[in-house]
Amino acid sequence: MRHTMPDPLELTAAESAAHREELADLVARLGYSLPEIGEFEPVAASVLPLEYQVLLVHHDHMTVAVEAFHDSHVDVQVLQTAVAENRYTRSSLLTRRDTGALLQFGVVSIRLDALPAAVREAFIDRAVPLGRALIRHNVLREVELRALWRIMPGPRLQEELGVPASMSIFGRTAAITVNNQPAVEVLEIVRL
Repeated sequence: MRHTMPDPLELTAAESAAHREELADLVARLGYSLPEIGEFEPVAASVLPLEYQVLLVHHDHMTVAVEAFHDSHVDVQVLQTAVAENRYTRSSLLTRRDTGALLQFGVVSIRLDALPAAVREAFIDRAVPLGRALIRHNVLREVELRALWRIMPGPRLQEELGVPASMSIFGRTAAITVNNQPAVEVLEIVRL
């Protein structure tokens, strides 16, 4: 069963605040503050430029969407990791395998006990994108798009993605269930 995401422009102030709080909690697991990443404003899918709609508005893994959009395999460069209370969290960049171009900054946090051992090993030890690890091991999973964001890059995004502070970019937050159990939270910010 696929979930539909309510239009963020129709969310109540309390719902918008809850999404922002979840996002702040996710990045804090790596010691980041939300302003360090950027200013996040919830947006409707219809507000996104077409390229960003293709990349962000779906219930699939970003690995699949980014590889299809750029017609290139991607590699992951892990920036930072943290393990606490049965959670493994990492920030990373996705790059084009053929050119090395930066395509995405992401933060992913997984419940270690929610993933099969083979997926944990592939994801943690080999530094592959989570989507690729789940797909390769044929794990029953569902990606739920939680929110779309317009982002004015903070110092961390400016440095990692090489974008100026004045450039609006877009991203999403999503949750992944594995074998019908909540398992993963993600922030995915794409660069065209």
